[in-house]
Amino acid sequence: MASKSTFERMNRVRRTVDKHRKLREELKKSGDYAALARLPRDASPTRVRNMCALTGRTRGVYRKLKISRIMLRKLALEGKIPGMKKSSW
Repeated sequence: MASKSTFERMNRVRRTVDKHRKLREELKKSGDYAALARLPRDASPTRVRNMCALTGRTRGVYRKLKISRIMLRKLALEGKIPGMKKSSW
């Protein structure tokens, strides 16, 4: 489980990205890279990490469900995801 501070940091980065989104687009269109460099580092969308909402795992996270592959399998085996079942052939 990721620490509470990690979740809070990612939420802060997401808020900063949303705050500066329009300005970043305008600066990119105009080609003013000096002004773009003066924006906060966390204003860049590449700073946001996809994290599992349940465990905080950053690798192997399904974007659509926002959970990791491990938790997806666990929840599917428990029958908590509608329409998903273990396949066998």
